[in-house]
Amino acid sequence: MELAERFLLDALSYLECAVGIPIFVLIKLVGSPYGRYASQYSGWRLKASIAWALQELPSLVVPLFLCACTAAERLRRWPNRVLLAMFLVHYMQRSLIFPFLIRGGKSTPLYVCVAAFLFCTCNGYLQGRYLSQYAEYADDWVTDPRFLTGFVLWLMGMLINIHSDHILRNLRQPGETGYRIPRGGLFEYVSAANYFGEVIEWCGFGLASWSLQGGAFAFFTICVLVPRAQDHHQWYLQKFEDYPKFRKTIIPFLF
Repeated sequence: MELAERFLLDALSYLECAVGIPIFVLIKLVGSPYGRYASQYSGWRLKASIAWALQELPSLVVPLFLCACTAAERLRRWPNRVLLAMFLVHYMQRSLIFPFLIRGGKSTPLYVCVAAFLFCTCNGYLQGRYLSQYAEYADDWVTDPRFLTGFVLWLMGMLINIHSDHILRNLRQPGETGYRIPRGGLFEYVSAANYFGEVIEWCGFGLASWSLQGGAFAFFTICVLVPRAQDHHQWYLQKFEDYPKFRKTIIPFLF
């Protein structure tokens, strides 16, 4: 049974990578139906805050449920505890805090929320089950350069992501509508500073976990967020004549 589930976890990781590639192509071809672009797509919609909370919550609930209902033997070791905590802290912020800070965000198509919910359910199972039951680390893994570098990247990425979301939320004064050029933080260098932070965060997590499961999630994140960042960059350039031309898309000074 354990061998079968371990095989399943590896298979899900490869599937996550494989699915990321057509999603990258699809977003490049037709765009992403959420936020400022959602009005171009038809269908039932949910309030932005509700959609965010619902779709992100499985990544928090599923690992906690697995740990509570099964023998999470690997969590007796500190490396596994810390890595799982890194994953859970992100989704605690994204599902229980971030949605209720949103100020009048655009409604989200129902099918987008459902797709994200299904992904977060599968990925929550993948990361949670692997780290709690199967990941094997030496006790001194938390002092390994790969873990330390990955942890620093994860922390930096999460802080960049949270700070960038704060900047975006405060672009408008109460009662204002329309869009403004984001300024401050890493928005001085890239158009999608929030996405840059999330990519750095999960690449750091993948490095710290040094696993197929963590690497697959980082790869999927890149596949989804890079084309979205390109859409944002082009939108800003078309929307604002005075948009800073030196800003890159998602990686400061490079791309």
